[in-house]
Amino acid sequence: MQRDHREGQKETLRKVLRYIKKYWIYLALSVLMAALTVTLTLYLPILTGRVIDLIIGRGRVDFAGVFRILRVMGAAIAVTAAAQWIMNVCNNKMAYRIVQDVRNEAFRKIEILPLKYIDEHSYGEIVSRVIADVDQFSDGLLMGFTQFFTGVITIIGTLGFMLSVNVWITCVVVLITPLSFLVASFIAKKTYLMFQAQSRARGEQTALIEEMIGGQKVVQAFSHEAEALEAFDGINEKLAKCSLRAIFYSSITNPATRFVNNLVYAGVAVTGAVYAIRGGISVGQLSCFLTYANQYTKPFNEISGVVTELQNAIACAARIFALIEEEPQIPDREDAVSLGSVDGRVGLEHVYFSYVPDRKLITDFNLSVKAGQRVAIVGPTGCGKTTVINLLMRFYDVQSGKICVDGADIRSVTRSSLRANYGMVLQETWLKAGTIRDNIAMGKPDASDEEIIAAAKLSHAHSFIKRMPNGYDTVIGEDGGNLSQGQKQLLCIARVMLCLPPMLILDEATSSIDTRTEIRIQKAFAAMMQGRTSFIVAHRLSTIREADVILVMKDGNVIEQGDHETLLSQGGFYASLYNSQFAPSSL
Repeated sequence: MQRDHREGQKETLRKVLRYIKKYWIYLALSVLMAALTVTLTLYLPILTGRVIDLIIGRGRVDFAGVFRILRVMGAAIAVTAAAQWIMNVCNNKMAYRIVQDVRNEAFRKIEILPLKYIDEHSYGEIVSRVIADVDQFSDGLLMGFTQFFTGVITIIGTLGFMLSVNVWITCVVVLITPLSFLVASFIAKKTYLMFQAQSRARGEQTALIEEMIGGQKVVQAFSHEAEALEAFDGINEKLAKCSLRAIFYSSITNPATRFVNNLVYAGVAVTGAVYAIRGGISVGQLSCFLTYANQYTKPFNEISGVVTELQNAIACAARIFALIEEEPQIPDREDAVSLGSVDGRVGLEHVYFSYVPDRKLITDFNLSVKAGQRVAIVGPTGCGKTTVINLLMRFYDVQSGKICVDGADIRSVTRSSLRANYGMVLQETWLKAGTIRDNIAMGKPDASDEEIIAAAKLSHAHSFIKRMPNGYDTVIGEDGGNLSQGQKQLLCIARVMLCLPPMLILDEATSSIDTRTEIRIQKAFAAMMQGRTSFIVAHRLSTIREADVILVMKDGNVIEQGDHETLLSQGGFYASLYNSQFAPSSL
C-alpha cells in the first residue's frame, strides 16, 4: 500500500512537472533571483561581523570604516528587495498560469466526457475537483515555488559561507543536520494519506451541499430537514476528523524541526565561544556564525512546511488529474462526414443497449420513421423512452445494431452536425446566467431581434417577457433565477422555435405548463412539426392523439405500434393506459 502511494505521488509530480516545463523561463528567472537574494542575504552577516570588529572599545571606533560598510549594506538590501519582488512576480505568474491551464484542461475534458461519467458522479463532487482541489493545489504550488528554491539555495550558500570562515564549527552544523531530514521525512509520509482522505471528504461534503441547496424546496416540502442535517453532520464529522489528523501531523513539523534547529544553534554557540576564547575566531566572526546558524536552520522549517503543504497539493492534484485523464467519449471517426440538412428519415436496426452490462434494457429494437412523421413514444416509467432519445442524439452509442438518419449510420457522421439537425425540448429545463435574449438565441447566436421576438410569440413567452423589468434584456440567474418552471419551459421552447431544425424531440415538453397555455403551445407545435420528423415522449396521452405512429414500450421493447385509433381498437396495453387516464371513473 505504501509503495502504491509513493508511486502515485511520483506519477503526480511528473505530471505537475510537465505543466511547469511550459513556463521554464519564469522558473529559471525565479531560481536566478532566489540565488541572488540568498547570496546578498548571506553576505550581510559578514558585513555585520566586520562592523562589530571595527568597534574595538569605548572611544575606539573606526567610524569611516563603519559608514563605508553601512553604505554597502544599504545597497545590498535594496538589490535584495528588488530581486525578491521579481522572484515573487515570476512565482505568481508561473503558479497561476499552471492553475489556469489545469482548470482549462479539466473544463475541456468535462465537455467531452461521456454522459455515463456525469451520470455516475455527483455534480458537487466534480465541482469540488475543479474549484476546491485546484485552489489547494495552487496554494501548495505557490508556496513551493516561493520557499523551496530559496530554502535549498540558502542551505547550500550558508554552508559555503560558514566553510570559508571556519571548517570545524561548520562540521558541528553538518553533523546535526540529518535529524531535520529524518523528522521531515517521517511526517511527510503520514500527512499525504491524511490530506488525501481530507480531499475526498471535502468532495463528498460539496456534493451533499450542492444537492441539498438544489432541492431545498423538496427537502422542506417533505420535512426532510432533520435527515439532511444528520447526513451533513456525518460527512462534516468525517471531514473534521480527517482535517484534524492532517493538521496534527502537519503542525508538529515546525516544533520538531525547531527543536533540531535549537540544537544546531547551541552547538555553534558553544563551539564558537570556545574558539573565540582561544583566539581562533574574532567576536565579529562568532556573531556572523550565530547569524548563519539561524539562517541555515530557518529553511529547514520552511521546507518542512512546504513539504507538508505539497502533500496536500499533490493529493488534490491527483484528484484533478484523475478527472483530466478520464476516458473521453468515443471521438468522431477520422472519416466522419458532416451531416447536411436532412429529410428526416430515421431507422433503428436491431439495436441493443443497456446502461449496466448485466441488466438488459433495449434488445433488438427496430423502427423505421419516414420523413415528416410524428412518432410518439409512450410506456411506463423506466421502459426506455428517454434512452431511445439518448441514442437518437448519440449521447450514448448503441452496443449492437445501428441507427441511421437519411440512410447514414450516425456513427459515421460528426456529433455536432447530427445534433444540429435536432431540436430538443426536455422536461428538465436548462437556462444559463445571462439575458433572456441570450438564452433564446443559444442555438442561433446571430439571430436578429425580430427573429427572437417571433420565436417567443410562437411559444407564447413574449407576453411574460415584456412584463420583465428590462424585457428581453432582463438578466436571469443560473437555471432561470426567479422564473417559474412553466416560464423556463416556454423559453426552452422558444429556443427550438428559433432554430427550427428538420427533426424535433419533445420529451414531456409541456409538463410544467398550465392547460390553457398547453393547448396554445400544442397548436404552435403542430405548425412547427409540419413537414418535420418529430419524436414525442409523453405521459399525458391526450398530447399524442395526432401522432402518425405511436410506439408503446415496455421493458425496453416495442410491444405495440400504430396510430391512436388502431391501438385503442386492439384493446391492448396502450388501451389500458389510455383508459386509466380518461375512464369516467377517474374523473
